[in-house]
Amino acid sequence: MSTLAVESGSVFRSTTGGAAAETAVTPCTHCGLPVPSGLLRAGAERQFCCHACETAHHAICGSGLEQYYEHRRAGSHGVLSPARSSGNRYEAYDDPAFADAYGAARPDGLRSTTLALEGLHCAACVWLLERVPSVMPGVVDVRVDFGRSHVTVVHDPRSVSLSKVARFMDRLGYTSHPLRDGSAREARLHHDRSALIRIAVAGALFGNAMVISFALYGAKADGMEPAMRLFLHGVSAVLAGGSVLGPGWVFFRGALASLRVRALHMDVPIALALSVGLIHGVTNTIRGSGEVYFDTLCTLVFLLLIGRWIQQKQQRSASDAIERLFSFCTSAATLVEGDATRVVPIEALRGGDTVEVRAGESVPVDGEVVRGHSTVNNAFLTGESAPIEVMPGETVAAGSVNLSSPIRVRATATGRGTRLGQLMALVAEEARRKAPIVRMADRIAAWFVAVVLALAAATFVFWLSHGVEAAVEHTVALLIITCPCALGLATPLAIVAALGRAAREGVLIKGGDVLESLAGRGTIVLDKTGTLTTGQWRVVEYHGDERLKPLIAAAERGCAHPAARALVGAFGCGEMQGPPVTLRNVVGGGIVAEVGSTELTIGSVRFVRERHPNAA
Repeated sequence: MSTLAVESGSVFRSTTGGAAAETAVTPCTHCGLPVPSGLLRAGAERQFCCHACETAHHAICGSGLEQYYEHRRAGSHGVLSPARSSGNRYEAYDDPAFADAYGAARPDGLRSTTLALEGLHCAACVWLLERVPSVMPGVVDVRVDFGRSHVTVVHDPRSVSLSKVARFMDRLGYTSHPLRDGSAREARLHHDRSALIRIAVAGALFGNAMVISFALYGAKADGMEPAMRLFLHGVSAVLAGGSVLGPGWVFFRGALASLRVRALHMDVPIALALSVGLIHGVTNTIRGSGEVYFDTLCTLVFLLLIGRWIQQKQQRSASDAIERLFSFCTSAATLVEGDATRVVPIEALRGGDTVEVRAGESVPVDGEVVRGHSTVNNAFLTGESAPIEVMPGETVAAGSVNLSSPIRVRATATGRGTRLGQLMALVAEEARRKAPIVRMADRIAAWFVAVVLALAAATFVFWLSHGVEAAVEHTVALLIITCPCALGLATPLAIVAALGRAAREGVLIKGGDVLESLAGRGTIVLDKTGTLTTGQWRVVEYHGDERLKPLIAAAERGCAHPAARALVGAFGCGEMQGPPVTLRNVVGGGIVAEVGSTELTIGSVRFVRERHPNAA
């Protein structure tokens, strides 16, 4: 048996290495990304960049869903990436506590569960997932919300378990996670449906009112019988009344609520303008003289509702980004019961329980290590990506990732009582609290509305000498044009959009006041390198025998340490097939692996030299 030693210091350098020369590549049959040269199969028609892509391809073709690839080629697939099959068994999905927390029972005995998904890229992914009921008996319906990366699964628990459905989606490359706060999500969906119905009704009324207005405007040049003009005015009045008192009633409801709390809101001038314009138009229709602006009223209601929908969608997108940031935290734990273990949802854990955390898993509780010696990554909580060594007697926090060896942790806090749970509660509270600049905008908007109403009254009195019709027209124009939408909507929208964008980039900001403080002059103190960097290690320069690279990748492919991931990413695919590997991990030092007939020592310089004193 030959023996080879690899020092970490000879692989990772702080200097910047040159880029590798470009070579001809073979695309992966599943995802289209280049296939590493070590995974090319001579003479094979189908080539895969990793084992996960190969598994997903076989699962798709084996289920008769080959049309997925045609749908993907027909559309724009965006940025491609290899399939991420986690290999998770999802046993916690079948626990009654999980079903009660994240699912809903239906009267027909079926269960509906909404999950967050990783790996959605395009419409072809939606098509593939929504065909799952055709290949899995017991699955009644699968609906994908592409914008939010959610999937709703309706299944018969007597025929198929939710964990089996999740494993099938995982084999396709779509890793699922439970969604928290399902009741609030249902309320939001109901609110969204109501808003869309209002927009649809307002749009239909607006379209018909505009058709009639074309005829009326044309009649000014070509003439029209008075009876026909009166009829069209009457129909327009009905359409405008339906628009103002139907979909537009939300503005009146907001104005009434504003008056009840004695705080002027921008709905007040909108509601006043709509009501005055409608009354004025109906009066002129009955009188048979004067201008009517029923089409303008319908247009105003339609456009204002669309504007509010856009604002709400932006706010919803921001909150969804923050929600997804926490949804990808662990949802299950391995509970130790005597000499046995079983997987349970984290909702079933209580203080004093002992859980087992394997290498690569997230710690589900705050607690004390009672068995094992390992390293953990606290980047999710602290931003620092450097591993921290833990041993019996030391504490670990929920959200930390165990990197090296299995450990057992006795829970001191679970669920919302953990540091991570408190962080989530803090973010939710800060998201509801308005930033100082938003509160200032609200105060200015209230005074602005009061001034606008006073100017409207003055305008009416001034133009009254020119006639009631002229006074009403100028007053309504003032009320509508001076609506402080930019002041009352743009400021909070900008804050929410910034928080959402940061969450999508993995940055959690405590509140809008933090963003406001960054706009001023001052000093920023950064206490961790992970705050400025990506937090991911990569190989920038390598010195040694090129033949060692695939052996190093094979030895490190089962390790969760950041250094191991960097080596696998640089030297081979983490799912590559190769010689058998026997691995022994030394906490705080490195690993000793037997790859086929070759022994590798990979770790720090001190660790390698302790085992091989004559190593260079």
